[in-house]
Amino acid sequence: MQFIETAISGVWIIEPKVLGDHRGYFMETFRHELIEKYVGKINFIQDNESCSSRGVLRGLHYQAGKFSQAKLVRVISGKALDVAVDIRKSSPTFGNHVAIELSGENKRQFFIPRGFAHGFLVLQDNTVFSYKVDNVYAPTAERSILFCDPAIGINWTVNNDELLLSEKDRHASLLENAELF
Repeated sequence: MQFIETAISGVWIIEPKVLGDHRGYFMETFRHELIEKYVGKINFIQDNESCSSRGVLRGLHYQAGKFSQAKLVRVISGKALDVAVDIRKSSPTFGNHVAIELSGENKRQFFIPRGFAHGFLVLQDNTVFSYKVDNVYAPTAERSILFCDPAIGINWTVNNDELLLSEKDRHASLLENAELF
């Protein structure tokens, strides 16, 4: 696996070594000692998966306080634009974001530490998104930041009227009103 640090410290792109031939391919998707070498001590406790249609935007989500989560995300099939937003008040990159295309084809993974809001836009029908988290889901700690907040300035690559959003995501807080780290 190759670990590529992004413009925001602690956020990593992980490219697996894919071994393929006429039969198909094999790759490691997770190796604990390599994750800890680059991102630090972490204990993933749960795996999650979703399947979404083209145009679905999920996010920008995070959990506050003691329920914050680090995530290791990837797309198994299909394609998505994945985004991590730094919401740590004391960070020199506060309010900045990293966006990366994840796909079944490129097989990249994205590590997002605690203190970040996370979202993704599905670019192909039937995109299967998979991720590991280091803390359980806590509905009372769930928070959202508006996907189109101009203070963050994410280019989602499609017009807002083409997006399929939940009511929660459509009416999320602006960064300036959000509960931060």
